[in-house]
Amino acid sequence: MSTMSTAGVVATTPRHVTTAEGLAITSFRLAANRRRFDSTENKWVDVETNWFTVVAFRQLAHNAQHSIHKGDRVVVAGRLRVREWENDSSQGTAVEIEADSLGHDLLWGTTEYSKNTRPADDREDEDSLERV
Repeated sequence: MSTMSTAGVVATTPRHVTTAEGLAITSFRLAANRRRFDSTENKWVDVETNWFTVVAFRQLAHNAQHSIHKGDRVVVAGRLRVREWENDSSQGTAVEIEADSLGHDLLWGTTEYSKNTRPADDREDEDSLERV
């Protein structure tokens, strides 16, 4: 898979699920616009929009669930996956980014960062390993 990064607008409300096996997954659609300055109209115009489905797993999925909302401007880095799909009535191409990193785009605003604290049971497991 190819690695890429892009910036865009969260176009759908992020969807968070936890599988029967306990895997956390958060996904949303991202609209990444390319803009250019139109000197004849003397303004910035959108030239094209690329659409991606962004998928985050595990802790990144939990953090995204609480931090990312529809309409937010974000930066995403991850692995690009392009797949063909087909159902009874149509077919198409799905372009997904399996996110390694995800955050707000600070060109457009500010955000407050809050570091996760690790659960006590994780620390106890490490303590028991150190004693062995």
